[in-house]
Amino acid sequence: MSTFIQLHLLTSYPPANLNRDDLGRPKTARMGGVDRLRVSSQSLKRTWRTSELFEDALVGHVGTRTKRLGTEVYEALTGAGIAEKKSLEWARAIANVFGKIQKSGTEIEQLAHLSPEERQGVDELVATLIQEQRAPTEDELKLLRKNPHAADIGLFGRMLAAHPAFNVEAACQVAHAITVHPVAVEDDYFTAVDDLNFGEEDMGAGHIGETGFAAGLFYSYVCINRDQLIDNLSGDVELADKAIAALTEAAVKVSPKGKQNSFGSRAYASYVLVEKGRQQPRSLSVAFLKPVYGQDQAGTAIKALEGQRESFEKVYGPCAEGHYVLNAVAGEGSLDELKAFLVQN
Repeated sequence: MSTFIQLHLLTSYPPANLNRDDLGRPKTARMGGVDRLRVSSQSLKRTWRTSELFEDALVGHVGTRTKRLGTEVYEALTGAGIAEKKSLEWARAIANVFGKIQKSGTEIEQLAHLSPEERQGVDELVATLIQEQRAPTEDELKLLRKNPHAADIGLFGRMLAAHPAFNVEAACQVAHAITVHPVAVEDDYFTAVDDLNFGEEDMGAGHIGETGFAAGLFYSYVCINRDQLIDNLSGDVELADKAIAALTEAAVKVSPKGKQNSFGSRAYASYVLVEKGRQQPRSLSVAFLKPVYGQDQAGTAIKALEGQRESFEKVYGPCAEGHYVLNAVAGEGSLDELKAFLVQN
């Protein structure tokens, strides 16, 4: 059995629109018979993966997801004086290594996740082609790397339909965050004033708009398979532990970016429970199947979460070999101690 690290977080956001649906309103989900706010796992993973905190902690070990690799190669080739027709042909050949190319142009049809060493290989090949004024050979186009040293690819995986040997099985599962209580999405009707309209002829606003918002206390759940992550990173234990610590700190501190300039809804987690062990992992979302009501939502939610963990252990026995709690509502625990707990044997 693998070693699993499970994160249970409670994070409170003031009125905000953290993650929008196709109509621009906050995403929702129905659970326990009531409507909740929801932030998708896709939104959370990208928020954490692209945060300065995560990138600074793992500098040199963070990949790039893009459709534009071929376009960048094409621009580099033409910028160095290679004829447009040759540049297009060579750029398409290089980009096609990482994903199916659109019928025309240089874009890959789907986002491709490149590791730093794969991107370096592309850059070195482009430089060689420019210097030697020739097309890439078949051997030179073997740019994919097995189990690359990219922490984000190791954590969240990647799928290459045309080259399954270079797929990476995700070591980290992220649940959609949901509020522990019912919500009603409200509408903010707003106007913007034209600074040069002095009201002499027109007293109207320069712009009128409307946006949905709601406040909520979210439960988030993350499960990391540490052994899978070490395998994904070619056995690099030190890098795997750095990636786990960086992801944990990002999950605790970094908020989704949706409408941040309008709502300023940055928040740290108010409560973090970390469990570590070789038992089969489980979410504690059932603690909130019955929605939280009342004015002390944080206190009630913490009691519900801890009570559910204890109930699981009464029924199934210990569900982890150890746990650590950071409670920013009561001022108990510290992030440094939590990060130290993550790497203890």
